[in-house]
Amino acid sequence: MAAALFTPDILAFGEPMVEFNQTGEEAFTAIYFVTHDAQGHHFHFFRKGSAASRMTPAQLPRERIAQARVLHLSGISLAISDATCETGFAAMELARAAGVAVSFDTNLRLKLWPLARASEVMTEALRRCDIALPSLDDVRALTGLDDPDALVDHCLTLGARVVALKLGDAGALVATARERHRIAPHPCQPVDATGAGDTFGGAFVARWVAGDTLLQAGRYAAAAAALSTQGYGAVEPIPRRSQVEQALTFTGVDT
Repeated sequence: MAAALFTPDILAFGEPMVEFNQTGEEAFTAIYFVTHDAQGHHFHFFRKGSAASRMTPAQLPRERIAQARVLHLSGISLAISDATCETGFAAMELARAAGVAVSFDTNLRLKLWPLARASEVMTEALRRCDIALPSLDDVRALTGLDDPDALVDHCLTLGARVVALKLGDAGALVATARERHRIAPHPCQPVDATGAGDTFGGAFVARWVAGDTLLQAGRYAAAAAALSTQGYGAVEPIPRRSQVEQALTFTGVDT
């Protein structure tokens, strides 16, 4: 059975959205398990040497990247191997050369690489992105800074044009060089936070590209992320647009 040679964290948002994907017989498809206890959810990975970790710049779909509106990557893609790290940066350079916006989610996983290496690589990634989607705990570990506003300033100084800092159950902080908004957490009854950060990032980028204001995109993303925690798993609980808009209307938020 052929294994899928792709990393799900390198995406091109266009018409339609593209996951970089090839097949081959030489490696297995990576897998991870999520378990829960009183401290929350925990990930267990089985992907060292996987097909995704063997992706190279030569396999990038250059034309699709050039035609996209946004190229999205996460720190996981940069962490799983030197080859995928090189591939991620090559994809970013292709996008920038074609005038395509780049979004980057830190997604720090210290089981995958040492903190010093992660900090070095992610700093360079933040320098190359247009939309930064860091998590509070991630950038605290990467920078040693603690204050959310200081962390946003750090990302803007590196070069990001838009920063959406995820604050977990405290909401979010979204900013550009000209405006800044604290997004209150959307009310929910959480059972599993797996994938909530990814839901936030995907929703924020999608609404920003669609023309929402910074505040609208932030509120929408916060609501989508909150709703996604009300079910188990990283994919099935992701709400549809109609559900998010209904939730925002119910709480009196202008969409």
